[in-house]
Amino acid sequence: MFFFAYNILSTLLLVPVFLFNIYRSIRLGWPLAIAERFGFVPQSKLSEISGRPVIWLHAVSVGEIIAARPLLKALRRRYPGHAIVVSNTTETGKATASGFAEIDLCLYFPFDFLPSVRAMLNSVGPRIIIIMETEIWPNFCREAARKNVPLLLANGRISDRSFRRYLQFSWFFRPALRCFSAVCMQSEVGRQRITAIGADTETTIVTGNLKNDIPSHQTSEEERRRLRVQYYIPEDSCVVTAGSTREGEEQYIVSAYKELSAEAGNLFLVLVPRHPERTAEIAKLLEDADLRYKKRTALSDDHTTLRCGEVLLVDTVGEMINLYSLADIAFVGGSLVPLGGHNLLEPASVGVPTVFGPHMANFREIEALVLQYGAGIQVQTPEELTGSFRALITSSELRSVLGQNGLKLMRANGGATERHMEVITGYL
Repeated sequence: MFFFAYNILSTLLLVPVFLFNIYRSIRLGWPLAIAERFGFVPQSKLSEISGRPVIWLHAVSVGEIIAARPLLKALRRRYPGHAIVVSNTTETGKATASGFAEIDLCLYFPFDFLPSVRAMLNSVGPRIIIIMETEIWPNFCREAARKNVPLLLANGRISDRSFRRYLQFSWFFRPALRCFSAVCMQSEVGRQRITAIGADTETTIVTGNLKNDIPSHQTSEEERRRLRVQYYIPEDSCVVTAGSTREGEEQYIVSAYKELSAEAGNLFLVLVPRHPERTAEIAKLLEDADLRYKKRTALSDDHTTLRCGEVLLVDTVGEMINLYSLADIAFVGGSLVPLGGHNLLEPASVGVPTVFGPHMANFREIEALVLQYGAGIQVQTPEELTGSFRALITSSELRSVLGQNGLKLMRANGGATERHMEVITGYL
């Protein structure tokens, strides 16, 4: 009865969803990809996976696909004869996934409209489907189960705020959750939450956080020098990389940078908004602050090395690890404003100390680890940002200690990839 009612509703919403997708694509400058959204994959693409058993992994956007990277690498090593297909919902997620050598084919995830789902499942013909984190679509889940395709939830998590909403609508999620062959959660809290929503307790397990398995190493001076040359950043500067920044944060970062640049003549800022389509808005902010900047996409125009006190404004995706690796200090965005934060382990994985804000609802476990190991500094208000940056800028010893603590954290908390692989191997 639930799926019957859901399909009537999804049919009624098809036109509004279709029009909204067109509007969003035009506004953000994304390809429409209408055919794939309706489940039709060109034969030219399917030829890339023809004749091989398919592993299909779905990751909504950038954060999920980066978290999936260790798992993708492990799948490629263990199943070299399989084709790995990755679907994404956002253009930035697809752009990031397209740069991963482990992936054979990147697609847009279809609308959860029954004919669209059926068409894509028939075209791709997966042997197994792996859904990253908490992407639960009733028709997709049911059709996978109907075709006897094992459906796994990987790296599952439910934030404090999301749990209340999921619980309120458990009647909606329970039928889809019961279609999963296995549900792999990051933590015991997550396991308890998703079973309360409706997942089967017998098939729900704790496998840890794949984000803890990001490859980690101390960035060498030679590597840092090479990266700075690649990005035209002064080699002897003290670089602050502000990564995954969101609306409402850049103004505080720019203010702190201007004040500290007046005190330390060798400071340089790399500003990386989470959504590159906001580049023009941030460029206006920098101009209003009387700061010289260059966009990442314009670096090769004149091959001129930037100067201390200027800003590299990154209008691309897929370069975050490089941009943290060349830094002395990192700021991780989405945390000064109530948006749930972003992944603190990316700078920790390359031995770079991190500053972040109080709003980390989507990364509670990682936040706790970073504080437990002393791998970063958490500020409670935007106004504290300048002081925390100053402390790190003026003390190379403090930077070194926090950076080394981040690497210790990474070494001590891995293993989630192998635990996921044990589950996946049981179905392949």
